[in-house]
Amino acid sequence: MRLLNGQLQDTISMADRAFQFGDGVFRTLRCEGGQIEFWQRHYTRLQQDCAALGMTCPTEAVLLEDLRQLASIDAALKIIITRGETARGYGAPDSLQINRIVQAAALPNYPEELHQQGANVRVCSTRASWQPALAGVKHLNRLENVLARREWQDPSIFEGLMLDRDGLVIEGVMSNVLVLCDTHLFTPKLDQSGVNGVMCEVVFNAALQHGFAVEKRALTLDEVKKADAVWLTNSLVGLLPVANICDQHFPSHPAQALLSKAVNHLRQLEKFAIVELPDMPKG
Repeated sequence: MRLLNGQLQDTISMADRAFQFGDGVFRTLRCEGGQIEFWQRHYTRLQQDCAALGMTCPTEAVLLEDLRQLASIDAALKIIITRGETARGYGAPDSLQINRIVQAAALPNYPEELHQQGANVRVCSTRASWQPALAGVKHLNRLENVLARREWQDPSIFEGLMLDRDGLVIEGVMSNVLVLCDTHLFTPKLDQSGVNGVMCEVVFNAALQHGFAVEKRALTLDEVKKADAVWLTNSLVGLLPVANICDQHFPSHPAQALLSKAVNHLRQLEKFAIVELPDMPKG
């Protein structure tokens, strides 16, 4: 189910620059029990990403009205902002009218044992490209991720790590990476490539509140393999432990329960209701 500029629509003009050039940004949100998780963080990132591409971000009120039209009690929601429509050529006038697309789909079914036992991860041969102007931005040019995901068909492998041109770990195909060494929690510094994910930021905040030292820095694959624990994060899977990377096994770590509890606490604090639930009958 989709809205285009607030109207139910399943088609978009072939002149749209998202179709021609991938000229736009997007955000994926989790709605559970009629409430969007970490809405303010997502909207702030959407504003930042639009600004990075020189696009006007729709107002919060407009987007929330779109989301209310579509949202069910539980849904995976996606917001796409494109620069709009042009005939051809890379250039576009500043006055171009943006297009906004909001869509809802069923939440993915991640089995509980995945979070209990951890994910199997491979290393992709497709590299994350170097482009500081787009570093951190969740833009619509995701061909690197598409190529990386095509590298495996084994259903037992949940995710693939993407390295940069220097062999540094950048991110997962669909996730950010967190690495625990003693009481230090690291995530790759994404000032040259990669996507800044909201859930990674949430885990960093939770870790700080519980005495962990946190840092964004360059991480080699060897450093990741030698870590005490590794996690993957995105808005739909949450905080997911890694069981192994290329046969390097990571046993269950006590920090998993602590961080999961802290993240769930922030999740409860930062939910935004968009679906009014009926009152439960009283005793």
